[in-house]
Amino acid sequence: MEMLEKHNCFEGTLGIYEHNSDALGCAMKFSVYLPPQAEKGDVAFTTFLSGLTCTHDNFTTKAGAYAAAAKYGLAIIAPDTSPRGDDIPDDDAYDFGKGAGFYINATQKPWAQHYQMEQYIAQELNDLVCGEFPLNKSQQGIFGHSMGGHGALTLHLKYPELYKTASAFSPIVAPSQVPWGEKAFSGYLGNNKEEWEKHDACELMRGFGARASYPTILIDQGTSDPFLHDQLKPELFGAACKVAGQGLTLRMHEGYDHSYYFIQSFMADHVHHHAHWLRDNS
Repeated sequence: MEMLEKHNCFEGTLGIYEHNSDALGCAMKFSVYLPPQAEKGDVAFTTFLSGLTCTHDNFTTKAGAYAAAAKYGLAIIAPDTSPRGDDIPDDDAYDFGKGAGFYINATQKPWAQHYQMEQYIAQELNDLVCGEFPLNKSQQGIFGHSMGGHGALTLHLKYPELYKTASAFSPIVAPSQVPWGEKAFSGYLGNNKEEWEKHDACELMRGFGARASYPTILIDQGTSDPFLHDQLKPELFGAACKVAGQGLTLRMHEGYDHSYYFIQSFMADHVHHHAHWLRDNS
């Protein structure tokens, strides 16, 4: 692992790092924000998964998360959204290939060799950051935006002992039922829709049943989001949570869109959500 940048930020530090990923077969960059409390020992942390077309840098520079992270003593990891490099397969469209890994493990050629984003996030990167930084692995959560919101919700449901808390901005909650997910899942996983459902937050939640004992999930969604009705459909996740008995706070914000201006506006609430459940109720 190589440190590319380091900056003081709200009395903590923000670092940009690069390492060679075995899971993805390429070099990957990520950022780590350590609050000032990390100088005294391991801190709770959360991982933020970004959306389509993004890299680690979008959250790091645009989300405005670090003042709240310093206040609540929460570290934040921000990885990239897909494998990168000249030898990595790609697609001309913005919503498939590089920048659009969907946080799943691809099974179809040529994507399967490199597009193992679930393994990378939940195993390889997690082990790396917990070994290199003062982070409490037993007190971690996950959150994200859009495609990353899909990733956060599904990884929370698949790895409940790892990711204790979850929240999302404008998540793709039912990818097996919307164009973005149908395209990605067809390419990465093939045409067996039973395989798609293993990576669909609504389907995972419906199957969770009486085991739904997580802290409340927080979702923020703008009513002026151009993708709301065709791609996001948060009401479907609300219905699935109701069936499973899962606590959900779904907040619809009048006039807000899909951008980082929206994310900035409510980021402090999400940092507090994770810090409260991870640190104060552990």
